[in-house]
Amino acid sequence: MMFDRRLLTSFDWGFALAVLGIGCLSVLTIYSANAMTASPFRQTLHLRQLTWLALGLVVLLLSCTVNYRNLSRFAYLIFGINVALLVVVLVMGQTGLGAKRWLRIGPLTMQPSEFMKLSLVLFLARYFDDRRELLRHPKTMAIPAALTLVSALLVLKQPDLGTSLLLLFNATAMLLVLGLRWRYLLPFVVGGGALAPILWTFLKDYQRRRILVFLNPDLDPLGASYHIAQSKIAVGSGGVFGKGWLAASQSQLNFLPMSHTDFLFAVLAEQWGFVGSLLVLLVYVYLVTRGFQIASDSPDFFGSLLATGITCMLAVQALINVAMVLGMLPVVGIPLPLLSYGGSSMLTTMLSLGLLLNIHMRRFMY
Repeated sequence: MMFDRRLLTSFDWGFALAVLGIGCLSVLTIYSANAMTASPFRQTLHLRQLTWLALGLVVLLLSCTVNYRNLSRFAYLIFGINVALLVVVLVMGQTGLGAKRWLRIGPLTMQPSEFMKLSLVLFLARYFDDRRELLRHPKTMAIPAALTLVSALLVLKQPDLGTSLLLLFNATAMLLVLGLRWRYLLPFVVGGGALAPILWTFLKDYQRRRILVFLNPDLDPLGASYHIAQSKIAVGSGGVFGKGWLAASQSQLNFLPMSHTDFLFAVLAEQWGFVGSLLVLLVYVYLVTRGFQIASDSPDFFGSLLATGITCMLAVQALINVAMVLGMLPVVGIPLPLLSYGGSSMLTTMLSLGLLLNIHMRRFMY
């Protein structure tokens, strides 16, 4: 079977270069944030992130080589395996920072909740593709809504409030794009409100304090609110043009905890200021806009749904992380795609963006 040259000519190089640019910026920012640390582990974080970036680029390119339509046949199986992994995490997962979120497989450690984000999108795309003629029936939404809720509760139990909320937000966004009317969401909103006291018991003490501190920032200035206060100081101290690379004193002097993960955007804002932060956000806007354009141009329903879900996942995750860093949302532990440190997050994001490129490359084949 001859190779179709149109696949190469349809490769979106601008999209790929934007992804590579943010990935390289991640490595440089992580290095800057830990340049003055005495911890041997933190001194090598940028090298670890560089390794994950290289592996992620391989995953991105490999995900472009196989027709994305073939994934449809395995969507339910992939989702089922991921749900099983979430159950295994609760039973025998590794604990770190007060949460049980990781599985060790040989020398590698993986976080199944990260891969669940893409698995859920893939499942929903296959489910609604099979029932495209029944989309207007509310009963069609019952099964995906229930399975999304089960997935979110399993992740919440770890506990991982941020990822569980992301699963709910992303599924809701896909349902609204499919034409679900707002009034059909009312029972879920009312039910969620009624279950709020029960869901509150799933949270750890530190997660409850984070929510309470968001509602009252002066509640615990040296405890639960310290993290977000230091994040705001880092962002504000960057000014218009920033302090420059290797000059992020808030993170380098360890005033900003976990600066290499969920709060790396605060380090970037301190280094490059408002102008640099705005440019980075504009790159994310470009990726999201391009993703929705790919969804619109897709000739098949499954490809359109898959691209829509992946783009919504990227947009919601970036929006929540930046809002969290700026103190506009509670600290819920959601990484900024491509920028925050983390192997599972990097690989999941690269695989997702590779599927977007895959859909764009094959838009002429149906």
